[in-house]
Amino acid sequence: MRRAFVCGLVVAAVVGLATSARAETKCTLDFHLEGWSAFYKMSWGGGKVTCDNGQSARISIKARGGGITFGAQKIVNGYGEFSPVSDIDELFGDYANAEAHAAAGEASDAQVVTKGTVSLAFSGKGHGVSIGFAFGKFTISRAAARHRVEKHRVEEPPVKQRPREEDLDEHEAPPPPSEGY
Repeated sequence: MRRAFVCGLVVAAVVGLATSARAETKCTLDFHLEGWSAFYKMSWGGGKVTCDNGQSARISIKARGGGITFGAQKIVNGYGEFSPVSDIDELFGDYANAEAHAAAGEASDAQVVTKGTVSLAFSGKGHGVSIGFAFGKFTISRAAARHRVEKHRVEEPPVKQRPREEDLDEHEAPPPPSEGY
């Protein structure tokens, strides 16, 4: 009886560890993206990935491709959802994409891009003028750390002021004007 109980605990522990090792998290993307196209399409932007396990990262986005495409557009307040992953690091890399687009004035974009078993469905609204279709690569990478530029203060030498005559000793004469006072 004891042996069966101990074996049951061991099996339960192993199953529990295997389940927690495979735990999946849901991640979302808030982004902005802008670009242009003239047969070759190029877009760039950035945003933030947030996962329900507490992980998050600032990201950079680049999209490049070609096709029959012309125009320029800017997407702001974009939102996307990733397929479940076990860690945020699975989200970085190159995704394959294909898109058809048409915009004049108000623009909207909706796409699904894939990278192996990871996919991202995203959409956003903005403005632009574009038409066509393109195939290419959609890359998500960690954003480079922002370097703070410190403004260096230049210490000015103290300004020499000519002493007031009432502050001079009665035996002192004011300095001659040729000393730069």
